[in-house]
Amino acid sequence: MHIEQFEDKPLAHYSYAILSEGEIALIDPERDPKKYFDFAAQNNARIVAVIETHPHADFISSHAEINRKTGATIFVSQLLSADYPHKTFDDGDSISIGKIKLLSINTPGHSPDSICILAVDENGKPEAVFTGDTLFIGDCGRPDLREKAGALTEKREELARHMYHSLREKLAKLPDDVKVYPSHGAGSLCGKGLSSQNVSTIVTEKATNWSLKEMSEDEFVKELLSNQPFVPKYFTNSVALNKQGAPDFEESLESVSIGAWQPAARDKSIVIIDTRNESVFKKGYRPNSINLMEGGKFETWLGSIVSPGEKFYLITESEEKGKELIRRIAKIGYESQVSSVFIVSALDGNNLDALDLANFKKNPDYFTIVDIRNQSEVNEGKIFENALVIPLPELRERAGEIPTNKPVVVHCAAGYRSAAGVSIIKNVLNGSTKVFDLGEAVNDFKK
Repeated sequence: MHIEQFEDKPLAHYSYAILSEGEIALIDPERDPKKYFDFAAQNNARIVAVIETHPHADFISSHAEINRKTGATIFVSQLLSADYPHKTFDDGDSISIGKIKLLSINTPGHSPDSICILAVDENGKPEAVFTGDTLFIGDCGRPDLREKAGALTEKREELARHMYHSLREKLAKLPDDVKVYPSHGAGSLCGKGLSSQNVSTIVTEKATNWSLKEMSEDEFVKELLSNQPFVPKYFTNSVALNKQGAPDFEESLESVSIGAWQPAARDKSIVIIDTRNESVFKKGYRPNSINLMEGGKFETWLGSIVSPGEKFYLITESEEKGKELIRRIAKIGYESQVSSVFIVSALDGNNLDALDLANFKKNPDYFTIVDIRNQSEVNEGKIFENALVIPLPELRERAGEIPTNKPVVVHCAAGYRSAAGVSIIKNVLNGSTKVFDLGEAVNDFKK
């Protein structure tokens, strides 16, 4: 048995290919299936099975496309009620891949329809467990994403109690030396304290993972429900699309037009997502534009600011960058929302005001300070005690709450999000007050 782990770093997502005797089973594949097809070709093997541990909220899976192009059978829990051709895979079910077997373990908690997959070698020895979003390294999956999404919904408190039992009665009882392969690592929003390590063992997790430590069910539920990260707007939409099965990746990209900036042809009611550096953006700001710089978490922040189904324009500096961003956008299922991609080096527009940092340090009370960090970050300590807290994912809806009797200063944790925040507030307040970006200078105020 050979296990190949694939990583999509921006989404902190791990997927897997399990190879035995020329046959491959894939687990939780990402939207672009090319790497799996390449792996199969390199090993002179064929993909015969695709297993989804649950309908994912944070990324779009290519399971339906892989089925269409290879004939591989998709296996999911019957509780998922999938809309695509599949076979059910629940407690007691197994799949033969070459000389090995893959066994399903129902593990509700992150979602009602979650499963884990136990890989057993040709001698009947359990070798590895693929834990999806149930057990992470150092953490377990959050239980608050399926209250309104999917065919089967359940309250977060109920799912948290399911998680307590799934971890202890199913996974913790596996042999100590079984390797643990999760679907996410550090940086994922599917948990709150994931490790940067990419593989572990059952015995290590029992010794170090808070969620497997001895505690009462009520204590576990209280801890699991506290301080979970924010939920991006796109999560519910992803669950629905994964339950349905997404269209083919490359074909979806071809429908997005890329060309030169055409202001006369632009619909001014459609928001512009300008991905250029904030220093360039601020020299040519145009109304109804949001400065969301390309970066490690671009797709997550895009799906947190822009709602599912909402059209938007994309501005970038080159065709190459435009194509790469569309590929990333497609991984959260937003490619159909892109009205056009515009290649722009400079735009005519108004300069955004620069903050007089010395004056701000001397007279902070002369300004309304807006903290756009996530609530979990704020809970760890405010940088400015009197700051108005409006997390970035809520800012378009709540910017009207910001007083306009003083100039506004926006800050986040390090400067990336504040560029987006300033442009959003500028659009909503529409010139009623000056709006400044504290940017990286926020580090000067941290205690």
